[in-house]
Amino acid sequence: MAAKAKSKDSTTEERIRVAARKLFTRHGYDAVKTRDIAAESGINLALLNYYFKSKEKLFEKIMQENMKEFMQGISGIVNDEQTNLESKIKRLVEYYLDMLMSNPDMPLFVLSHAKKKGSKLNFRETFAQSHFMKQIQEAVKEGKIAPINPLNLMLNIVGLSIFPFIGRHIFQNEKGITEDAFIALMAERKKMIPGWIDAILRKK
Repeated sequence: MAAKAKSKDSTTEERIRVAARKLFTRHGYDAVKTRDIAAESGINLALLNYYFKSKEKLFEKIMQENMKEFMQGISGIVNDEQTNLESKIKRLVEYYLDMLMSNPDMPLFVLSHAKKKGSKLNFRETFAQSHFMKQIQEAVKEGKIAPINPLNLMLNIVGLSIFPFIGRHIFQNEKGITEDAFIALMAERKKMIPGWIDAILRKK
């Protein structure tokens, strides 16, 4: 009986987190009410409060999960010693765009919280000691690529991948781009960004 109750509790908590992630990511912290989360979860408000005490605590939990997922994906790619520099760049672009196509509102979700709470994504810490960093430094030293600050390279990859999703609603509303057209545009971009980065790195 005890094991069954524990399983039920775990399932309910997961349902709340899934519902909250969906609503916070789509609408933002201020627009979502605890009753909205309860309704989306299929539970009553008292049970929601029992598990997470407040909307702020639930939001913090969801944000931590988003940031952990975000950074783990980067870390796994930049520290893979089996791939070369070109492959890492391609994989980073694919990772960002695939993740963002599944979670298109995540960048604004993360940025709004970072601005409000002063949260850090620790890009520098993740990147500084990575295998990717060593490959860039070696390639510059050997004259294979143009000299570049590795952090600038990473910012270019991230910026080129993420910006369309930050401005997605502007593009779609003002330029009349449909959802299907936007998806096709991002699929094209997945192929183009590595080429743009290669042009930046190419030895003059």
